[in-house]
Parts: sequence; structure tokens; C-alpha cells
Amino acid sequence: QVQLVESGGGLMQAGGSLRLSCAASGITTRVNFMGWYRQAPGKQREWVAVITPSGNTNYANSVKGRFTISRDNAKNTVYLQMDSLKPEDTAVYYCNGDFGLGASRYVAWGQGTQVTVSS
Repeated sequence: QVQLVESGGGLMQAGGSLRLSCAASGITTRVNFMGWYRQAPGKQREWVAVITPSGNTNYANSVKGRFTISRDNAKNTVYLQMDSLKPEDTAVYYCNGDFGLGASRYVAWGQGTQVTVSS
């Protein structure tokens, strides 16, 4: 199965920027889409952004215009550029991918990376 490893989290002041990376290894099947979720303390995990193999993207309203998802297919890596960060962006960010077809289709998750935005 695919393994996803996130990196790039950290502490940033409000208004600043961070870029998260998600490196995928062990891809031997079709990649349907990849994306990012986040989970703030005491809250449910929420979807942030998604990107298809062709490069189509979509974003949650809360991050639209501030976050940009992109991918480097040669490196099997997905990025999340986060600009104009707000304290409410503080969360553990998880990379997510949907792989395979039919009965072999499955979802993989990374271990998460902490993003903390101070006011």
C-alpha cells in the first residue's frame, strides 16, 4: 500500500506562510486524487483541499484564496502552500490519497504534521 509522509509544519505568526509537503511512496496503482485534511483540538477532522492527477483543484471555503494545493508527479509529492495564516488555521494537517479501482480501491493517510499559528 501507499505510504504518505508529511513535513513542513511548525509555528508561525498570523499573516505568515508555511508550505507542507506530502511524499508518497509505494505507488503501484492508479492515483484518483490526493488532498489535505486538518483537525484542530477538540474538533472533527475537516477537509481542506484536493487535487486530481490532471491538476484540478478544490478548496474549503475557509481556506479559499489563501491556500494553494499543487503536485509534482515526478516526485510523487503533493504540497499545500498556506499564506495569510490565521490562528484558526492551527491544527494537525493530514495528507490523504485515494488509490486504485473497484474492489481494490482504498484511502491512505499520513501521520500528520502540526501547524500552530500565533496571534
